[in-house]
Amino acid sequence: MTLIKILFVVFITVFWAVNFAAAQESKSCPPAAEKPTPEVAQSLSINARDHGFLWRINKDGHSSFLYGTIHVAKYEWIFPGPKITQAMNASDAVALELDMLDEEVQIKLSKGISGLHHSALSAELVNRIRRQADALCISYDTIANLSPEFQVDTLTLMVGAWEKLYASFSIDGVLAGLGHAANKKVISLETPESQLKSIQMKDTHETLALVQDGLDELESGRAHVFLGRIAKIWENSDYVEMSNFNEWCDCLKTDIEREMMKRLLDDRNPALAERINTLHENGKNVFVAVGSLHMFGSNGLPSLLEKRGYHVERIALK
Repeated sequence: MTLIKILFVVFITVFWAVNFAAAQESKSCPPAAEKPTPEVAQSLSINARDHGFLWRINKDGHSSFLYGTIHVAKYEWIFPGPKITQAMNASDAVALELDMLDEEVQIKLSKGISGLHHSALSAELVNRIRRQADALCISYDTIANLSPEFQVDTLTLMVGAWEKLYASFSIDGVLAGLGHAANKKVISLETPESQLKSIQMKDTHETLALVQDGLDELESGRAHVFLGRIAKIWENSDYVEMSNFNEWCDCLKTDIEREMMKRLLDDRNPALAERINTLHENGKNVFVAVGSLHMFGSNGLPSLLEKRGYHVERIALK
Protein backbone atom coordinates (compact mmCIF):
# COMPACT_ATOMS: atom_id res chain seq x y z
CA MET A 1 0.00 0.00 0.00
CA THR A 2 1.12 3.56 -0.54
CA LEU A 3 -1.00 5.69 1.78
CA ILE A 4 2.11 7.46 3.02
CA LYS A 5 2.79 8.89 -0.44
CA ILE A 6 -0.53 10.69 -0.35
CA LEU A 7 0.06 12.02 3.15
CA PHE A 8 3.52 13.42 2.70
CA VAL A 9 2.69 15.13 -0.60
CA VAL A 10 -0.41 16.81 0.85
CA PHE A 11 0.66 17.72 4.42
CA ILE A 12 3.56 19.24 6.30
CA THR A 13 1.74 20.04 9.55
CA VAL A 14 3.76 18.00 12.02
CA PHE A 15 7.04 19.71 11.19
CA TRP A 16 5.87 22.94 12.72
CA ALA A 17 5.27 21.29 16.08
CA VAL A 18 8.30 19.03 16.58
CA ASN A 19 11.89 19.90 17.47
CA PHE A 20 14.47 17.31 16.50
CA ALA A 21 17.51 16.24 18.46
CA ALA A 22 20.43 14.86 16.50
CA ALA A 23 21.91 11.49 17.38
CA GLN A 24 25.40 11.67 18.84
CA GLU A 25 27.09 8.59 17.47
CA SER A 26 29.40 8.95 14.47
CA LYS A 27 27.65 7.77 11.31
CA SER A 28 26.57 8.81 7.87
CA CYS A 29 23.75 11.32 8.34
CA PRO A 30 21.70 13.33 5.84
CA PRO A 31 23.02 16.88 5.46
CA ALA A 32 21.50 19.39 7.85
CA ALA A 33 19.62 22.39 6.53
CA GLU A 34 21.90 25.40 6.33
CA LYS A 35 20.64 28.96 6.53
CA PRO A 36 21.92 30.91 3.52
CA THR A 37 24.48 33.61 4.34
CA PRO A 38 23.44 37.22 3.57
CA GLU A 39 25.63 37.11 0.46
CA VAL A 40 24.06 33.88 -0.78
CA ALA A 41 20.57 35.16 0.03
CA GLN A 42 21.20 38.31 -1.98
CA SER A 43 22.40 36.26 -4.94
CA LEU A 44 19.38 33.95 -4.68
CA SER A 45 17.04 36.94 -4.60
CA ILE A 46 18.61 38.52 -7.68
CA ASN A 47 18.67 35.27 -9.67
CA ALA A 48 15.40 33.74 -8.43
CA ARG A 49 13.52 31.53 -10.89
CA ASP A 50 9.84 30.70 -10.98
CA HIS A 51 8.82 27.21 -9.91
CA GLY A 52 5.49 25.47 -9.37
CA PHE A 53 2.14 26.18 -10.99
CA LEU A 54 0.29 29.48 -11.35
CA TRP A 55 -3.20 30.52 -12.52
CA ARG A 56 -4.90 33.92 -12.81
CA ILE A 57 -8.61 33.92 -12.01
CA ASN A 58 -10.82 36.87 -12.98
CA LYS A 59 -14.35 37.75 -11.96
CA ASP A 60 -16.26 40.95 -11.18
CA GLY A 61 -13.59 43.08 -12.87
CA HIS A 62 -10.59 42.10 -10.77
CA SER A 63 -8.07 39.26 -10.56
CA SER A 64 -6.73 36.83 -7.99
CA PHE A 65 -4.08 34.13 -8.33
CA LEU A 66 -3.79 30.43 -7.52
CA TYR A 67 -0.30 29.10 -6.85
CA GLY A 68 0.57 25.42 -6.39
CA THR A 69 3.34 25.01 -3.81
CA ILE A 70 5.52 22.26 -2.39
CA HIS A 71 5.89 21.51 1.31
CA VAL A 72 9.57 20.53 1.33
CA ALA A 73 12.05 22.53 -0.70
CA LYS A 74 15.67 23.49 -1.31
CA TYR A 75 16.96 26.79 -0.01
CA GLU A 76 17.70 27.80 -3.61
CA TRP A 77 13.94 28.04 -4.09
CA ILE A 78 13.08 30.29 -1.15
CA PHE A 79 12.81 33.48 -3.21
CA PRO A 80 9.95 33.58 -5.71
CA GLY A 81 10.80 34.28 -9.35
CA PRO A 82 9.60 37.29 -11.35
CA LYS A 83 6.12 36.02 -12.31
CA ILE A 84 5.30 34.83 -8.80
CA THR A 85 6.62 38.08 -7.36
CA GLN A 86 4.52 40.10 -9.81
CA ALA A 87 1.40 38.14 -8.85
CA MET A 88 2.05 38.67 -5.13
CA ASN A 89 2.69 42.39 -5.63
CA ALA A 90 -0.62 42.70 -7.51
CA SER A 91 -2.52 41.11 -4.61
CA ASP A 92 -3.95 42.63 -1.44
CA ALA A 93 -3.79 39.45 0.61
CA VAL A 94 -1.95 36.13 0.80
CA ALA A 95 -4.16 33.11 1.54
CA LEU A 96 -2.59 29.82 2.68
CA GLU A 97 -3.95 26.52 3.92
CA LEU A 98 -2.66 27.67 7.32
CA ASP A 99 -0.60 30.71 8.23
CA MET A 100 2.07 28.90 10.20
CA LEU A 101 3.50 32.21 11.47
CA ASP A 102 0.23 32.93 13.29
CA GLU A 103 0.85 32.23 16.98
CA GLU A 104 -2.75 31.15 17.55
CA VAL A 105 -2.49 28.62 14.71
CA GLN A 106 0.75 27.26 16.18
CA ILE A 107 -0.81 26.85 19.63
CA LYS A 108 -3.93 25.14 18.31
CA LEU A 109 -1.87 22.88 16.07
CA SER A 110 0.48 21.83 18.84
CA LYS A 111 -2.44 21.19 21.18
CA GLY A 112 -4.30 19.25 18.50
CA ILE A 113 -1.33 17.03 17.67
CA SER A 114 -0.81 16.27 21.35
CA GLY A 115 -4.45 15.24 21.65
CA LEU A 116 -4.56 12.86 18.71
CA HIS A 117 -5.55 9.26 19.37
CA HIS A 118 -2.62 6.86 19.68
CA SER A 119 -3.16 3.37 18.31
CA ALA A 120 -1.00 0.73 19.96
CA LEU A 121 1.80 -0.66 17.82
CA SER A 122 3.54 -3.99 18.10
CA ALA A 123 7.10 -4.09 19.39
CA GLU A 124 8.22 -5.03 15.87
CA LEU A 125 6.71 -1.89 14.33
CA VAL A 126 8.10 0.34 17.09
CA ASN A 127 11.56 -1.13 16.50
CA ARG A 128 11.26 -0.52 12.75
CA ILE A 129 10.34 3.12 13.43
CA ARG A 130 13.31 3.41 15.81
CA ARG A 131 15.66 2.10 13.12
CA GLN A 132 14.41 4.65 10.60
CA ALA A 133 14.82 7.48 13.11
CA ASP A 134 18.34 6.25 13.79
CA ALA A 135 19.09 6.16 10.06
CA LEU A 136 18.08 9.83 9.86
CA CYS A 137 20.20 10.66 12.91
CA ILE A 138 17.39 11.85 15.13
CA SER A 139 16.48 10.65 18.58
CA TYR A 140 13.36 8.49 18.59
CA ASP A 141 12.34 10.27 21.80
CA THR A 142 11.66 13.45 19.79
CA ILE A 143 8.80 11.76 17.93
CA ALA A 144 7.75 9.07 20.41
CA ASN A 145 4.88 11.14 21.81
CA LEU A 146 3.32 11.68 18.38
CA SER A 147 0.59 9.41 17.07
CA PRO A 148 2.04 6.53 14.98
CA GLU A 149 0.92 7.98 11.64
CA PHE A 150 2.60 11.29 12.48
CA GLN A 151 5.79 9.49 13.48
CA VAL A 152 6.04 7.80 10.10
CA ASP A 153 4.90 10.87 8.16
CA THR A 154 7.62 12.90 9.91
CA LEU A 155 10.33 10.39 9.05
CA THR A 156 9.13 10.18 5.45
CA LEU A 157 9.34 13.93 5.01
CA MET A 158 12.79 13.97 6.60
CA VAL A 159 14.09 11.58 3.94
CA GLY A 160 14.11 14.61 1.66
CA ALA A 161 17.23 15.82 3.48
CA TRP A 162 19.26 13.38 1.38
CA GLU A 163 18.21 15.51 -1.63
CA LYS A 164 18.63 18.76 0.37
CA LEU A 165 14.85 19.10 0.58
CA TYR A 166 13.71 20.47 3.94
CA ALA A 167 10.47 21.39 5.64
CA SER A 168 12.17 24.49 7.03
CA PHE A 169 12.23 25.84 3.45
CA SER A 170 8.57 25.02 2.82
CA ILE A 171 7.31 27.35 0.11
CA ASP A 172 4.10 27.96 2.08
CA GLY A 173 6.10 29.16 5.07
CA VAL A 174 8.30 31.37 2.92
CA LEU A 175 5.25 32.99 1.32
CA ALA A 176 3.72 33.60 4.74
CA GLY A 177 6.88 35.39 5.78
CA LEU A 178 6.97 37.48 2.61
CA GLY A 179 3.31 38.38 3.01
CA HIS A 180 3.76 39.56 6.59
CA ALA A 181 6.94 41.46 5.69
CA ALA A 182 5.04 43.30 2.94
CA ASN A 183 2.26 44.17 5.43
CA LYS A 184 -0.27 42.22 3.41
CA LYS A 185 -3.15 40.49 5.13
CA VAL A 186 -2.17 36.82 5.54
CA ILE A 187 -5.19 34.52 5.76
CA SER A 188 -5.63 30.90 6.81
CA LEU A 189 -8.11 29.18 4.49
CA GLU A 190 -8.53 26.27 6.91
CA THR A 191 -8.21 25.67 10.65
CA PRO A 192 -5.72 23.48 12.50
CA GLU A 193 -8.66 21.40 13.72
CA SER A 194 -9.97 20.71 10.21
CA GLN A 195 -6.52 19.78 8.89
CA LEU A 196 -5.83 17.40 11.76
CA LYS A 197 -9.24 15.82 11.30
CA SER A 198 -8.37 15.12 7.67
CA ILE A 199 -5.01 13.55 8.42
CA GLN A 200 -6.00 11.49 11.48
CA MET A 201 -6.65 7.85 10.60
CA LYS A 202 -10.21 6.73 11.28
CA ASP A 203 -9.35 3.56 13.18
CA THR A 204 -6.56 1.19 14.18
CA HIS A 205 -6.84 -0.69 10.89
CA GLU A 206 -6.10 2.49 8.89
CA THR A 207 -3.29 3.47 11.25
CA LEU A 208 -1.55 0.10 10.99
CA ALA A 209 -1.95 0.12 7.21
CA LEU A 210 -0.32 3.54 6.95
CA VAL A 211 2.50 2.71 9.38
CA GLN A 212 3.35 -0.56 7.65
CA ASP A 213 3.15 1.05 4.22
CA GLY A 214 5.30 4.00 5.27
CA LEU A 215 7.96 1.78 6.78
CA ASP A 216 8.05 -0.36 3.65
CA GLU A 217 8.56 2.81 1.57
CA LEU A 218 11.32 4.04 3.85
CA GLU A 219 13.16 0.74 4.12
CA SER A 220 13.07 0.10 0.38
CA GLY A 221 14.24 3.60 -0.53
CA ARG A 222 11.08 4.24 -2.56
CA ALA A 223 10.09 7.18 -0.33
CA HIS A 224 13.39 8.87 -1.13
CA VAL A 225 12.93 8.37 -4.87
CA PHE A 226 9.29 9.49 -4.83
CA LEU A 227 9.95 12.70 -2.93
CA GLY A 228 12.82 13.53 -5.28
CA ARG A 229 10.53 13.03 -8.27
CA ILE A 230 7.81 15.28 -6.87
CA ALA A 231 10.37 17.98 -6.11
CA LYS A 232 11.81 17.82 -9.63
CA ILE A 233 8.33 18.11 -11.17
CA TRP A 234 7.62 21.18 -9.05
CA GLU A 235 11.04 22.71 -9.74
CA ASN A 236 10.49 22.36 -13.49
CA SER A 237 6.82 23.44 -13.39
CA ASP A 238 6.06 20.21 -15.28
CA TYR A 239 2.32 20.63 -15.70
CA VAL A 240 1.82 17.46 -17.77
CA GLU A 241 3.65 15.22 -15.31
CA MET A 242 1.78 16.63 -12.31
CA SER A 243 -1.51 16.32 -14.21
CA ASN A 244 -0.77 12.61 -14.58
CA PHE A 245 0.06 12.11 -10.88
CA ASN A 246 -2.68 9.52 -10.37
CA GLU A 247 -1.26 7.39 -13.17
CA TRP A 248 2.29 7.08 -11.86
CA CYS A 249 2.10 7.70 -8.10
CA ASP A 250 1.30 4.07 -7.26
CA CYS A 251 -1.02 5.38 -4.54
CA LEU A 252 -4.58 4.62 -5.67
CA LYS A 253 -4.63 0.84 -5.96
CA THR A 254 -6.84 0.00 -2.99
CA ASP A 255 -10.11 1.23 -1.49
CA ILE A 256 -8.34 2.70 1.54
CA GLU A 257 -5.87 4.59 -0.66
CA ARG A 258 -8.63 6.02 -2.81
CA GLU A 259 -10.58 7.00 0.31
CA MET A 260 -7.50 8.74 1.72
CA MET A 261 -6.94 10.73 -1.47
CA LYS A 262 -10.60 11.73 -1.50
CA ARG A 263 -10.45 12.82 2.14
CA LEU A 264 -7.28 14.87 1.75
CA LEU A 265 -8.06 16.53 -1.58
CA ASP A 266 -11.56 16.15 -3.02
CA ASP A 267 -13.33 16.59 0.32
CA ARG A 268 -11.33 19.73 1.21
CA ASN A 269 -11.24 21.48 -2.15
CA PRO A 270 -14.90 22.65 -2.23
CA ALA A 271 -14.47 24.42 1.13
CA LEU A 272 -11.20 25.95 -0.07
CA ALA A 273 -12.91 27.16 -3.26
CA GLU A 274 -15.78 28.64 -1.24
CA ARG A 275 -13.37 30.52 1.02
CA ILE A 276 -11.38 31.84 -1.96
CA ASN A 277 -14.59 32.91 -3.69
CA THR A 278 -15.77 34.79 -0.59
CA LEU A 279 -12.47 36.65 -0.30
CA HIS A 280 -12.50 37.58 -3.99
CA GLU A 281 -16.16 38.65 -3.98
CA ASN A 282 -15.41 40.90 -1.00
CA GLY A 283 -13.18 42.87 -3.34
CA LYS A 284 -9.80 41.45 -2.45
CA ASN A 285 -7.17 40.54 -5.01
CA VAL A 286 -5.95 37.36 -3.34
CA PHE A 287 -2.73 35.43 -3.89
CA VAL A 288 -3.75 31.88 -2.94
CA ALA A 289 -0.92 29.41 -2.26
CA VAL A 290 -1.76 25.79 -1.43
CA GLY A 291 -0.22 22.38 -2.13
CA SER A 292 0.06 21.69 -5.86
CA LEU A 293 -2.16 18.60 -5.83
CA HIS A 294 -5.11 20.81 -4.88
CA MET A 295 -4.87 22.42 -8.32
CA PHE A 296 -5.24 19.47 -10.66
CA GLY A 297 -8.13 17.47 -12.07
CA SER A 298 -11.86 18.09 -12.32
CA ASN A 299 -12.04 18.69 -8.56
CA GLY A 300 -9.00 20.95 -8.50
CA LEU A 301 -9.37 24.58 -7.45
CA PRO A 302 -9.02 26.05 -10.98
CA SER A 303 -11.84 23.79 -12.21
CA LEU A 304 -14.08 24.44 -9.21
CA LEU A 305 -13.67 28.20 -9.52
CA GLU A 306 -14.26 28.10 -13.26
CA LYS A 307 -17.60 26.45 -12.49
CA ARG A 308 -18.35 29.42 -10.24
CA GLY A 309 -18.05 31.79 -13.18
CA TYR A 310 -14.37 32.73 -13.02
CA HIS A 311 -12.26 33.15 -16.13
CA VAL A 312 -9.29 30.91 -15.38
CA GLU A 313 -5.96 31.32 -17.16
CA ARG A 314 -2.91 29.17 -16.51
CA ILE A 315 0.30 31.20 -16.51
CA ALA A 316 3.25 29.21 -17.88
CA LEU A 317 6.30 29.49 -15.64
CA LYS A 318 8.68 27.74 -18.01
